[in-house]
Parts: sequence; C-alpha cells; structure tokens
Amino acid sequence: MINVIQYLEQNPSLITLLKEKKASLVGVTELELNAIITSFDEEIRLESSGFWY
Repeated sequence: MINVIQYLEQNPSLITLLKEKKASLVGVTELELNAIITSFDEEIRLESSGFWY
C-alpha cells in the first residue's frame, strides 16, 4: 500500500482519474480506494498545540 501512495504522490493526475472512475487500482478494495481518495482530498493541519486533525 505504501508503494501505491508514493506512486500517486508522484503522479497526482491519477487521483483525478480514480475519482472519475476512469482508472482503477488492481488489488485495492473499494473501501481502500475511498480512503486513498479522501486522504488526497483533505488537508492535514497542525494546530499550535501540536495536534493533528
């Protein structure tokens, strides 16, 4: 899974294709795919308190 994430980070245009269902990831479940797409959509922000949300 780490290799998939790294590849998608290097090729962000594939995220768009995955969202549009014009591409798929072999061996990745629908639940995993949704998690991957969501993780690329959300911004991770660091509060001054040091907590991630």
